[in-house]
Amino acid sequence: MSRKLMTVFALAVLAATPATAAPFCTGGDWGSGGIRISGGIRIGTIDSDDRHEINLMRLRRAGIDATRAEEWNGCIRAFVRQPGGGEIMQFFDPNTLEQVY
Repeated sequence: MSRKLMTVFALAVLAATPATAAPFCTGGDWGSGGIRISGGIRIGTIDSDDRHEINLMRLRRAGIDATRAEEWNGCIRAFVRQPGGGEIMQFFDPNTLEQVY
């Protein structure tokens, strides 16, 4: 391989590799279609806005000062107030509410 071709190949590999890995959660299916009863019966459904609001309430109950929450990549992505002011984005496991890094 020529030196120029190797350089182009190396740059293509670097461009395809993400700089930082995004968190990935297994995701919970508690809100994906209502209440499940044995046998797979579902009663009612909740939309994504309702799930976001429920996740926000769950985080706040767990002591996390979140201003909003949404589902992202199987995780709960929350914007959390900081003691000195401002907010940071944090990711949480939807089943355990443990922070995911």
